[in-house]
Amino acid sequence: MVPAWLWLLCLSILQLPLPREKAEGQIVLSGSSNMAVGDLFAVDPDSGFLLVTRALDREEQAEYQLQVTLEAEDGRVLWGPQPVRVHVRDENDQVPHFSQAIYRVQLSQGTRPGIPFLFLEASDGDEPGTANSDLRFRILNQAPAQPLPDMFKLEPRLGALALSPKGSTSLDQALEGPYQLLIQVKDMGDQASGHQATATVDVSIVENTWVPQDPVHLVENLKVPYPHHISRVHWSGGGVHYRLESQPPGPFDVDAEGKLYVTRELDREAQAEYLLQVRAQNTRGEDYTEPLELQVVVMDENDNAPLCPPRGPPISLPELSPPGTKVTRLLAEDMDAPGSPNSHVVYRLLSPELGEGTEGRAFELDSTSGSVTLRALPLHAGQHILLRVLAVDLGGAEGGLSSTCEVTVTVMDINDHAPEFTTSQIEPISLPEDTEPGTLVALLTATDADLEPAFRLMDFAIEAGDTDRTFGLDWEPGFGQVQLRLLKNLSYEAAPSHELVVVVRSVAPLVGPGAGPGATATVTVLVERVLPVPKLDQETYEASIPVNSPAGSFLLTIQPSDPPSRPLRFSLVNDSEGWLCIKEVSGEVLTARPLQGARPGDVYTVLVEAQDADEPTMSTSVTLVIHFLKGPSAPAPTLTLVPTRHLCTPRKNHGVVVSGPSEDADLGDGHGPYSFALGPNPTMQRDWHIQALNGSHAYLTLALHWVEPSEYFVPVIVSQNAQMWQLLVRVVVCRCNKEGQCLRKVGRMKGMPTKLSAVGILVGTLLAIGIFLILIFTHLTLARKKDLDQPVDSVPLKAAV
Repeated sequence: MVPAWLWLLCLSILQLPLPREKAEGQIVLSGSSNMAVGDLFAVDPDSGFLLVTRALDREEQAEYQLQVTLEAEDGRVLWGPQPVRVHVRDENDQVPHFSQAIYRVQLSQGTRPGIPFLFLEASDGDEPGTANSDLRFRILNQAPAQPLPDMFKLEPRLGALALSPKGSTSLDQALEGPYQLLIQVKDMGDQASGHQATATVDVSIVENTWVPQDPVHLVENLKVPYPHHISRVHWSGGGVHYRLESQPPGPFDVDAEGKLYVTRELDREAQAEYLLQVRAQNTRGEDYTEPLELQVVVMDENDNAPLCPPRGPPISLPELSPPGTKVTRLLAEDMDAPGSPNSHVVYRLLSPELGEGTEGRAFELDSTSGSVTLRALPLHAGQHILLRVLAVDLGGAEGGLSSTCEVTVTVMDINDHAPEFTTSQIEPISLPEDTEPGTLVALLTATDADLEPAFRLMDFAIEAGDTDRTFGLDWEPGFGQVQLRLLKNLSYEAAPSHELVVVVRSVAPLVGPGAGPGATATVTVLVERVLPVPKLDQETYEASIPVNSPAGSFLLTIQPSDPPSRPLRFSLVNDSEGWLCIKEVSGEVLTARPLQGARPGDVYTVLVEAQDADEPTMSTSVTLVIHFLKGPSAPAPTLTLVPTRHLCTPRKNHGVVVSGPSEDADLGDGHGPYSFALGPNPTMQRDWHIQALNGSHAYLTLALHWVEPSEYFVPVIVSQNAQMWQLLVRVVVCRCNKEGQCLRKVGRMKGMPTKLSAVGILVGTLLAIGIFLILIFTHLTLARKKDLDQPVDSVPLKAAV
């Protein structure tokens, strides 16, 4: 249901939206419980109009809450309830009036213009916020009108009365009577019409008592009841409120009479002075005049003992410092007033003793400045000394307050000790010459008597005995141990012993005398001769041979892996059947007898040992595995020795021509073709290469670029149809000259005359001719001797066919 609004003045009519069935019921008008609705309002049952039965007074009641309902005779609600709110519109029927007919106020000289000193109060019974209650104030008359008729101004809306700018400068204290102002208040705002009222304001002019105050001196820690009165200010004008401000904020207050109080004890060390500002204000908090300043000075008492400086880290003092060296300066701070006896501090040394049994003091203290200096007593590195100093105020007079200050002095180490080895002579150390580089040879230890870690850092070097840098030093900074290590391979032939001089130095600059004899250590290293263990070119050898091979059949050659610097001797260790033999020098393995009892497919294993010819204890061994093959049905081939040939090393572009056995009627039928192959020796197959030229000849060449110069028997297997022959081709491998001729050693030529024979021949000659002949034969002898000293390789051999 939407309420209907009705604005009424005395008699107003509102037609209610009643239903057409209203003839069957009765209209009921009701209101709030405290409202006599029937005396003021009624509803016309025919037209549905809401009627006002008599005049309404807004000041008596401004609003009515009504409710209209259509009810049947049995009380049932046929329509409604319909709320109706009636608001009584205001009429300007009320006259404004002042709160007082006469206002009396005192006005002090020095009051600022425009600052209200009186607030007039008036009221109007009409509806607030409407023009009927909108009041305006104005001054109707000023008596007397001297010295100016407009000494005052009145704020029209607020009724705030203040001096005008001209009145402030012309205010005359000598007037006997007060100023009397006639003030009017009128409603209806700025409209010309409206109700009005007047009041009188008596303004008395009084002398200005707002004058500066002398500074207030208060003793700190004053023992009196608080709050304690300290001063008073007074504003002679009326309507004053006092407000106190402290800079910096402090424990001060002011009451309504202008009395100033301190609310608690003051501490000069916390704040020595305060500046108070007292303001005289009206009810709106506006200052009547400039604020008064009052200085509060807090007077000092000797209530603070000297404060020692914070105990910092220990003071470092180098050892061996001379007497008179400044250690430190103690500056105890007294919080009492500077320059007063309360803050005059003197010092007294309490306990600087170094320890029991120490005579004299190591330190001297200046009682006035607090400076601590050294005396002649020596100090040592690592000492920790506690200095206890008494600081007393009042200049040390009786009753002064004191504090005990402590300072720790640490005697700092200086680098006055050179490092030294614990052992300066190391016993001889033996090392095999095959010792691996990087091997630890010796471990040397050095010490430093200094305490500071930086001064104990050492540097090591080999000063003598290692010109080729065979050895090196390795150490960790900060540790007193150095490792002597081998950097290069040793050689017994080059140097059977090494005498090394190792020196240790301090990394930091040394103070005082230099290093002594303990800064060097001598290490003797003896090199043990080591002969290399013989090494063969294969770890295991294998060969194949027919079971019907005759005695003396070649199998293979056991060879060293590298050209040996020392000769080797070969032997068979476990040839249980006695089938094999090995040449002691060349390492060629041959059959010692016919292989009786061997069957095709069998495997025969023997152990071949190679020993150093000069050092039999230096030996190595390899396994030789023999695989027996089925022999051809034809008679075993006859071993034929082919005439000697020679080949050059390094390899040249020529070889040896090998022909089939056609020249021997017992070995062949004279007709080709023949097939050629190297024997089953893996070494021979590695070092040699054979290639058929035609059906009757083959070409034997070196397979490697370099073969050790020597005499070789190369087995070549020749087969034709079902027959097989083995040829041993004797090849001499040698160094050759540019023409491809072998170089061989030449022995001494015989028959050359000697010095004695020359002298015998010259004895029988004349002395003059003898002298001449001696010269000639001497020259010839020297020339021929030079020819005999030529290298063996430079004499060419005759080429082999």
